[in-house]
Amino acid sequence: MNWESASHFWAMGGYGFFVWGSYAVTALLVAAELVLVARRMRAARAGAARDVAIERIDADRRGRA
Repeated sequence: MNWESASHFWAMGGYGFFVWGSYAVTALLVAAELVLVARRMRAARAGAARDVAIERIDADRRGRA
């Protein structure tokens, strides 16, 4: 499509609010998902490290007994 000016491009024939709003919401949700995935990964790694530490402590206690 050919646009007469930048303002016509941003207006999108009267639908600009919906078009750009949907892009903004999608970008926001993708960013939020990336943050949440990073948090879940950090929590999973911490839980796995905690489990390994507990197993080592238990193995040491069994070895002394």
